[in-house]
Amino acid sequence: MTDTVLISSDQVTKRYGSFTACDTVTMDVRPGEIVGLLGANGAGKTTLIRLLLGLVIPTEGSVAAFGTTPDRTTRSRLGYVPQGLGLWQTLTVAENISFACAAFQAPAPTLEPALAAVEHRLVGEIGLGLQRQLAFTIALAHHPELLVLDEPTSGVDPLARARLWDAVHDQADQGTGVLVTTHYMQEAQQCDRLILMSRGRRVATGTEAEIIGDTTACEVETPRWADAFAALDAATLPVTLNGTRVRLADTPPDTVHQALTNAGINARVREVPATLEEKMTVIDRQPTTT
Repeated sequence: MTDTVLISSDQVTKRYGSFTACDTVTMDVRPGEIVGLLGANGAGKTTLIRLLLGLVIPTEGSVAAFGTTPDRTTRSRLGYVPQGLGLWQTLTVAENISFACAAFQAPAPTLEPALAAVEHRLVGEIGLGLQRQLAFTIALAHHPELLVLDEPTSGVDPLARARLWDAVHDQADQGTGVLVTTHYMQEAQQCDRLILMSRGRRVATGTEAEIIGDTTACEVETPRWADAFAALDAATLPVTLNGTRVRLADTPPDTVHQALTNAGINARVREVPATLEEKMTVIDRQPTTT
């Protein structure tokens, strides 16, 4: 991997009054890699993105884009798709593209057939999938060195999600660094490296396998899966469902057996590797340290 750092933070913190939205986070993104910023809604992902882009000022710590403080010049070297997409709903598709290309002094891109078919329609009149495709097209129009995507697949169908990830991988293959936020844990496999956030803090980093480590889960098999779920939930254990398989992250099998026995439920309990989502559940249950 190259030693070049496109964007980074060093112990960056952002407070709003007594609320800490981002807490001493250190991270970086390098050319050609896809870094996934994962966490539940409210974990601090968007705040960190806005700090990295220079849209908000850190309370403590520092951020850098292309080796300097983020400003108008550094923003011209990156493509950004915010959660709200940043599109003018009362302008046409073509007018949105024209405005963005003028701002970045870039030629108008060749549109995919689906967008070309609606280029004279108001953005507010086209579907969310097409709006996301338009925002992505605009973000790439000036051939950025870094692509920052904040929840790019939220609210779109699986086919559109797959196409967007294909486009993200194409950009990374060409040397573009990509920072993408998501609360979909299954999208972690699309990333080269992950940063997990919880309650404003970076709580884990590495590949999916590195983050999960040796964390295990108990899987419960029984025809009475609904009763088993209710019994384990009543015992205040961290129970989830995978189809009709009841699962409990980081919970000793003896504890699960005892709770099921107390409820009069016969079941097979086996220990299996935890999923990334289950690992995140384990992390979220840990007390916050100061």
